[in-house]
Amino acid sequence: MSAQTGFTQLSSAAVGVICLLQTAAAFAHHSFAMYDTSQVKVMTGIVTRVDPNPNHLQVFFAPLNEARDQVLKDEAGEPIVWSVEMQGAAQAARDGITVNAFPRGTIVSVGVHPLRNGHTGGGRGESGFFRCPADTPPAAGMHCDSVPGAEAFGSGTLATEGSE
Repeated sequence: MSAQTGFTQLSSAAVGVICLLQTAAAFAHHSFAMYDTSQVKVMTGIVTRVDPNPNHLQVFFAPLNEARDQVLKDEAGEPIVWSVEMQGAAQAARDGITVNAFPRGTIVSVGVHPLRNGHTGGGRGESGFFRCPADTPPAAGMHCDSVPGAEAFGSGTLATEGSE
């Protein structure tokens, strides 16, 4: 084999590796820069829907007031709906977080890193995710992790409100 042939084969291999790396980068996980990870909001609310997106499962919920007896509403009297982004749907399913496990009306508690743009959404980060027993909201000012019979999904404890 000549030096030229060896160089051509090496160059072809290098080009192939570079193409694979660029393809992998194109499919890489998106940044979480949209979330303010220095802040945590601990919320309890009523599930309105679950979006089992393969990339990041999202749970949409209407937060409950501090008395835990009604959902928060906007100026027009419509429920305010938040979304919490979780891991991919496959990992969420392994943790028991599925559309069937969280039907509309389920009461949940989670800590979220809010969106930096002020919209009603956030990322779960490392916070635990808790489901209250059916039709059993927590006491005023409390969350599902304080309710007897509540279930934890995935790892982690319920985050603490405030700055990290």
